[in-house]
Amino acid sequence: MTNINVGLLFIASYLLGGIPTGYLIGRLRGIDIRQHGSGNPGTANVYRTLGKLPGICTFLVDFLKGFAPAMVAMHFFYNAQGADGFSKGHWWIPVTAGALAIAGHIWTVFLGFRGGKGVATAAGVFMALLPVPTAAAFGVFAVAVAITKHISVGSMSAAVALPVLCFFLTDAHQRPFTLLALAVCALIFYTHIANIRRILKGKELSFKHKEDQAPGGGEKK
Repeated sequence: MTNINVGLLFIASYLLGGIPTGYLIGRLRGIDIRQHGSGNPGTANVYRTLGKLPGICTFLVDFLKGFAPAMVAMHFFYNAQGADGFSKGHWWIPVTAGALAIAGHIWTVFLGFRGGKGVATAAGVFMALLPVPTAAAFGVFAVAVAITKHISVGSMSAAVALPVLCFFLTDAHQRPFTLLALAVCALIFYTHIANIRRILKGKELSFKHKEDQAPGGGEKK
């Protein structure tokens, strides 16, 4: 492996992360998802606006946008035992590839550098880097969403839980990935500032599909 390979990986990571999945799915349905609901082209807004299947598809593709470059970087550029050679032992390569995929999703070049909130793509990155803590963070997410009915609360809860879980469930040589988890946690809170404001005002949108909600925004009985 050479510096050119690493450079190509980084470029591909950003561009892959930048694919505006929710926006493209909305266009297939004849709408601009940015003009509906919260205006965010992410899983929750796609689900609320277009339904379950488009929402699941948005999540899966966004997840894979993070998982693929991070897994490629792990396979070709990182080895936990620190094997000799340029192509092994460089923790900063999967960290950078993952970070660029997340950045590409949030600041996508394809939509004027205004994309999603990075949660699904970050989940894909960390599933490649640290699968056990990430799986546990998914559990935290599910519990938080079940209790609050807000994906934003689940996302922020998982973002806080992930670095804590990483600290307790990883070895010393994986600490750089834990530091990335801390940075992503801060970034997730940054991208959820509008959600936090709505939560404090009691106006946060439920993740339920619009057909499952009463006219006033509540759940149908």
